[in-house]
Amino acid sequence: MSPKKQILFPKHQKLFELVGENFKLARKRRKLTMVQVAERAGIDRTTLYQIEKGNGSVSMAAYFNVLRVLGLQDDFLKLGGNDEYGRKLQDLRLMGNK
Repeated sequence: MSPKKQILFPKHQKLFELVGENFKLARKRRKLTMVQVAERAGIDRTTLYQIEKGNGSVSMAAYFNVLRVLGLQDDFLKLGGNDEYGRKLQDLRLMGNK
C-alpha cells in the first residue's frame, strides 16, 4: 500500500515556504553552497532545493539533517514544545471542569 499524499491548505503551505526561506537564509549566512549542505546532510541537492522551497512532502529526517549541518539541531526540539492549548485543557480538568 502506498503512503497517502499529504495535503496542505494554502495558509499552511505558506508556513512551510517561510521555513524554507529561513533554511536558505541560514545556509547563505554561513556562506555554504547547496552542494555543501546537501552532501553534509546526506541528501540530494534536489531535496535541499525542495526544503528551501517549502515542500511539505520532504521527510522530517531530511529537514533535521539540514538543521544539524547548519548547527540549528536544537531548534528541532521547539516543534510542538509550546502546547498552550493542551495546557489550557489540562488546567480546565484540574479545576474540575470536564
